[in-house]
Amino acid sequence: MERDPQALIVHERDAEEVPLPGGGRFRLLEDSRGTGGLLGANRLVLPAGADGTRPHHHRLSTELFHVLDGTMEFLLDGEVTAVGKGGLVVVPPGTVHAFGASADGPAEFFAVLTPGIERFGYFRQLGRIARGEAGWDSMDELHDKYDVHFDGEPHGR
Repeated sequence: MERDPQALIVHERDAEEVPLPGGGRFRLLEDSRGTGGLLGANRLVLPAGADGTRPHHHRLSTELFHVLDGTMEFLLDGEVTAVGKGGLVVVPPGTVHAFGASADGPAEFFAVLTPGIERFGYFRQLGRIARGEAGWDSMDELHDKYDVHFDGEPHGR
């Protein structure tokens, strides 16, 4: 059960970092626990040309992406669009999407998922998969828990 939301400050030094290959990383800012279930927030840095995720959708949540640096490529319902620094992407529930950094260079974005779901376990597992410490099949039992439902193969954008 979620608690009532309260004002929240997360300093960068307090955010957990999940390393990814090639210098990429998740910075886990706040899961839904600290926001009373309102939202979860994280940052992601990807090296040039790196895929961020397989095509998937969320049944319950809207996802917002704000590109902080570089250019991200977003697959949205089968169409790929490049979004540069300062751009914003909002993905409503049910929309199949994927993303990755363009081949031109590394990219970084800030993401918000609302309503919030405790998903940091998902990001930690993605880090293990990316580092070769676990296989994609390790996600099979986690789809409903994290509201991430895969719709295609890797490198789908």
